Amino acid sequence: MTQQSSATLSQAPVVLQRSGLAWGLLGVTAFSFTLPFTSMAVAGGMSPMFVGSARAVLAAVLAAAALVLTRQHLPQGVQWLRLAVVAAGVVAGFPLLTSFALETAPAGHGAVVIGLLPAATAVAVVIRTREQPPRAFWVAAGVGALAAMLFALAAGGGVSGLHWPDLLLFLAVVAGAVGYAEGGLLSRELGAWQTISWALVVAAPLMVVLAGTSVLGRTPTGTPGTWAAFAYLGVVSMFLGFFAWYRGLSIGPMTRVSQVQLVQPVMTICWAALLLDERVTWLTVVGGVTVIACAAGAVVVRSSNRDARRESTSK
Repeated sequence: MTQQSSATLSQAPVVLQRSGLAWGLLGVTAFSFTLPFTSMAVAGGMSPMFVGSARAVLAAVLAAAALVLTRQHLPQGVQWLRLAVVAAGVVAGFPLLTSFALETAPAGHGAVVIGLLPAATAVAVVIRTREQPPRAFWVAAGVGALAAMLFALAAGGGVSGLHWPDLLLFLAVVAGAVGYAEGGLLSRELGAWQTISWALVVAAPLMVVLAGTSVLGRTPTGTPGTWAAFAYLGVVSMFLGFFAWYRGLSIGPMTRVSQVQLVQPVMTICWAALLLDERVTWLTVVGGVTVIACAAGAVVVRSSNRDARRESTSK
């Protein structure tokens, strides 16, 4: 083997890592509009149930068409159960919980709490893969959760001001973390876009029932802008965004690609200010910076620990 061919082979992992980060950033950019557009759709006359479920129905139609047209093979055995976990987390849980939370909570407020998602995803992957990260990882994740809780308390005016939307947002973080972690692992077996597509198909029957029930209870209305926001949620947030996100996670390294998600709360707060005219307060800035710093600490510590273990086993 020539020296030039050796250099080419050594550079290949670097190129792949950059590709994974690029796909991850594209997915995060797509997701950063989710909370502002959800708030816009709910405030524009659509019920939270409709926004959370009907967008999954829209995405499921696109997913089913893509799977049929490309003649994808059916998942096998336990993969169906794992797809159900992904569907429960990112198709049903996260969209429905955030839709109901943003009926009253500002999108910027939600972005700070959702800023826990990278650390929560790292925790979910640790539990799922039975890793043993150092104590610093758990400290960073715990401090981040505490910081998000204190932010919610301060923004609500103390313990008496902690409302249901805050609880729903925290539950959305848990649901999203589980769905992201399992989806990232499963995408290495089924493929990136195939994973979210099959998850949407699995969740489709329930989402159709919920969407139909919501329409019977309250006819969705809205301006063209409201319907455009809803269309974005169904086509991009629920479908195309996962193409890029799971693609990035599958290329990996998953620990490093997941760090890209740390910029999502900042983007979301900026979009909320620009699109919804929400005022960015000092409390939002301090809360956001604290939560993001703790999430970054958890992800970086876990990544460093895995790199160290990999180096020690290779010697």
